[in-house]
Amino acid sequence: MGLNIEKYLTDGFYDELFLGDGIPREAASLLVQRLTDLSTDEIKLRQQAAEAALYKMGITFGVYGSLDAEEKIFPFDIIPRIIDGDDWGLLEAGLKQRVHALNLFLDDIYTDQRILKERIVPQELIDSCAAFRRELVGFSPPKGIWCHISGVDLIRDESGVFHVLEDNLRSPSGVSYVLENREVLKHTFPRVFGPSRVRPVEDYPNQLLGMLESLAPQSVDEPSVAVLTPGVFNSAYFEHTFLAKQMGVRLVEGRDLVVQDDFVYARTTRGFERIDVIYRRIDDDFLDPHVFRPDSLLGVPGIIDAYRKGRVALANAPGCGVADDKAVYAYVEKIIRFYLSEEPIIPNVPTYICSDATDRKYVIEHIDQLVVKAVNESGGYGMLIGPHATPDERAEFVKKIEAAPRNYIGQPTLSLSRAPIIADDRVEGRHVDLRPYILYSDNIYVLPGGLTRVALKKGSLVVNSSQGGGSKDTWVVDR
Repeated sequence: MGLNIEKYLTDGFYDELFLGDGIPREAASLLVQRLTDLSTDEIKLRQQAAEAALYKMGITFGVYGSLDAEEKIFPFDIIPRIIDGDDWGLLEAGLKQRVHALNLFLDDIYTDQRILKERIVPQELIDSCAAFRRELVGFSPPKGIWCHISGVDLIRDESGVFHVLEDNLRSPSGVSYVLENREVLKHTFPRVFGPSRVRPVEDYPNQLLGMLESLAPQSVDEPSVAVLTPGVFNSAYFEHTFLAKQMGVRLVEGRDLVVQDDFVYARTTRGFERIDVIYRRIDDDFLDPHVFRPDSLLGVPGIIDAYRKGRVALANAPGCGVADDKAVYAYVEKIIRFYLSEEPIIPNVPTYICSDATDRKYVIEHIDQLVVKAVNESGGYGMLIGPHATPDERAEFVKKIEAAPRNYIGQPTLSLSRAPIIADDRVEGRHVDLRPYILYSDNIYVLPGGLTRVALKKGSLVVNSSQGGGSKDTWVVDR
């Protein structure tokens, strides 16, 4: 007996696989038919096999706070999210447009500051931004590119329209799960995967390596690339090791590197070896104790001087975090119009900036209807979902807003789209978002699909893994 797909309910939400209750979208019809043909026991066995494969790959996270700390599988649901190729074409164009404009914005605010002089973006918004690095004012990286690797979080509303929820331009994580999820899903539904004409993702490590090598100083014929990690206690350490291995490059910590005569070298058993390009997974604050936090033990003393002199390339560029400040996000549509003279292809979610007195008054008066976010938090932290919060929680957030208005924004509570997951012996809808990954060098490459994050808890709008969310494979299919 199958999973009773015909009884699946969309509950009035936009569903990624179904047009209506039990009626699949055209791009998902083959998958839905296969799910219907399989028995409940067979589906469960495939879910268990997928989890075992991911565990073997090492995709786990630690659960602490008890005497018996344990490693658990990163939550994963085997029913893929499917995006029609035509829809993806629009998203791809919109993501390229957005990342291009944000790079122009970053290069401008660190050099000429035209957008500030013309008052498109308020000067005080940048001056008060914690991620703005005054140490880099006047500097422009090669080709004016600051964000070489970006992850843009998208949601789809009740009418099926995609919106950008936030930009991740410092060190976006999660692409390793995209690649590993795909490896597992190809074997989970082989009779569906091939005929569905799913666009491949396996080339991402090669694309990433090619982009990184293109950043090397022009005098270097065969660039040496390294991935710089904070170390084994970082929550994304699996990804750091995974990507270094996939690219065939060195994985290093700050203590492995040294700057001599403005060049960066790695300590090896054969002596010092020069490093030309560093894919850094360390925050700006900890990157160079000579320039940023002097107490940092994670970074490399002198690396910023070497970078400014063009002796080593850093991806992403220090200082790029100003463009993913959630208050700056509210201006991205204006940023696109200013630099590109184009209308944004993917709209923002309407956003109220609490540093603005009128917006702040609105947020406080309507806090029971809004999502309020701290501008420099991530992972689902520092956030209040007004309709789901208690009166005391809302009152506490009002105090936080009044005490530090620059640190908060408000947004309407959207009806995020849903996708089916396996819940015991049935399928049920859960809210999802999407994080595509974009590489920027001479050309802009968008990985087909990206990471679909799913709120595994029924009714929850929080998809972050740190808050109980999981992931799905994302199929971009050509019909």
